[in-house]
Amino acid sequence: MGRRLVGELLRIHRGRLGLTQKEAADLVHVSESCFGAYERAERIPTIEFLKDADGGLDARGALLACVQMMEEEKYPPKFVDWVRLERLSRVIGAYETMLVPGLLQTPAYAKALYEVRVPAYTEEEIERHVEARLERQAVLTRNPPPRVGLVVEESVLERPIGGSEVLKGQLGHLLESVRTMSHLTLQVMPTRRHTHAGLNGPMQLIGTEEGRSLVYVDGQGTTTLISQPLQVNDLFDLFGVLRAQALNPWESLELIERKMGQL
Repeated sequence: MGRRLVGELLRIHRGRLGLTQKEAADLVHVSESCFGAYERAERIPTIEFLKDADGGLDARGALLACVQMMEEEKYPPKFVDWVRLERLSRVIGAYETMLVPGLLQTPAYAKALYEVRVPAYTEEEIERHVEARLERQAVLTRNPPPRVGLVVEESVLERPIGGSEVLKGQLGHLLESVRTMSHLTLQVMPTRRHTHAGLNGPMQLIGTEEGRSLVYVDGQGTTTLISQPLQVNDLFDLFGVLRAQALNPWESLELIERKMGQL
């Protein structure tokens, strides 16, 4: 298991420098308990931790070389390539019908999603999935950031995943994110729309720096990464129609504010 290798590397390089776990944790800006969990292979390290630890413990690339293994432990095999592409993307788009897009989920909302999953996850699995989902959000604060355009169904703003307080916190996070990130656009598709281009379901889209465009579709137990140019172009066109049919960004913010005020 990759995390065991990372744990052993942490122990070796910490010992080489003569550091206690607390001293090493302070050096790489994590708690002692967190560092200890990584060293004992109880948790999967984040990419940021591996970067900080590689420098702080003078591991000379040994810990950075483990990034790929950690990604393969965190994400399903069909999704790990998408995560890697997303991290370096120039453009990100998504249409969501049931949930707040993962890039904008709060920790409480993400945890609530995994807690109601059928079949049920263990506590350890829930923690691992939440951590992996939140780690993906670093792409939003990357420099330079990607251009991000998201469309969500109005019903997403009303579904009380985790309860009313969790939903209220999630709506507040949506408002704050849009107001503070000029590269992020969020639009709401009203339920009462008689024309709707997205009835075939949700999708995620990216455009890379190299000019590639790809679409990821996730359904009931099936996932598909679409790279065939004609299919991808059709889906990007469809997404453009969806954005035209949805409320504009300012109307969408007003609607989110009203929904939040009703909780």
